[in-house]
Amino acid sequence: MGDARAERRPAGELGASVLAALWAAGTPLTPGKVQQALGSSHARTTVTTILSRLYEKGVVSRTRSGRGFAYVPTEDASGLTARRMHAELAGTEDRGTVLSRFVSQLSDEDEALLRALLEGDGAGGVA
Repeated sequence: MGDARAERRPAGELGASVLAALWAAGTPLTPGKVQQALGSSHARTTVTTILSRLYEKGVVSRTRSGRGFAYVPTEDASGLTARRMHAELAGTEDRGTVLSRFVSQLSDEDEALLRALLEGDGAGGVA
């Protein structure tokens, strides 16, 4: 039993792999197709559970496909990262301190990019 626990992935790693498979596919996938794309030994039920959790979080949407569902990400990787950043910020009472510390820890390049974005010159290839 200890061996099985040692082989477990860190929390969120399988979810990230599932999302990567969906992004790479560019089309809705059933849990079985996601399982195939992962090329792993995960049971289809495990993949289905991960997809259901991602659906509940609003990270993927789903449509009927036969007796089950096919899943597609609701956002690209950049959009998902931005959503997570917003969620973290929304979860604090002292937004000013959080933003101040975030900005103070930016690299010079990221700080310049953020300034350009805030000034609205469209730098950085933001679509």
